[in-house]
Amino acid sequence: MSSRALADPDLEQRRLAAMRQVRQLGDPVLRIPATEVTVFDDALREEVARMELIMDEAHGAGLAAPQLGALRRILVYRLRDDDRPRVLINPRVAWSSDETEIDVEGCLSIGEITVEVPRAVALHVEALDDDGEPVRLEAEGFEARVVQHEMDHLDGILILDRTTKEQRREALRELRSQA
Repeated sequence: MSSRALADPDLEQRRLAAMRQVRQLGDPVLRIPATEVTVFDDALREEVARMELIMDEAHGAGLAAPQLGALRRILVYRLRDDDRPRVLINPRVAWSSDETEIDVEGCLSIGEITVEVPRAVALHVEALDDDGEPVRLEAEGFEARVVQHEMDHLDGILILDRTTKEQRREALRELRSQA
């Protein structure tokens, strides 16, 4: 939880309302690969705007459409509060570095749990924007990590699938104790 939410009860209420819209571990939609987007219209742009709003209200770095129950290959992310949100539709990795790095990740669909996840330190992604125009992204570091995390959601993969067996076991134990 961000310090802003702790200091402002209204922000915390908005965060909780946004989180109620995010599908949680155990929801089958999180395990189903999403389908390609083929229609680029006002309804799609409204869906993207809703995703950006929920991501921001929930204090997430990114959000994928399946996390809201839509099995569509759409993701949004924002690295810093003052950045403009990025949207990637039908993204595919064109290249990823052989070099990987392990770092801690959390997920809006897994509560307050964090685990260590290995990711490529750099990648090139080809996608479309919400107008259907081509986007080529060259990302490294934290941005590469966020994009890979959200792209995993499009394929029904969660961070618990990418961590060690021991960390997965501990995370699931902690989730059960919170229930």
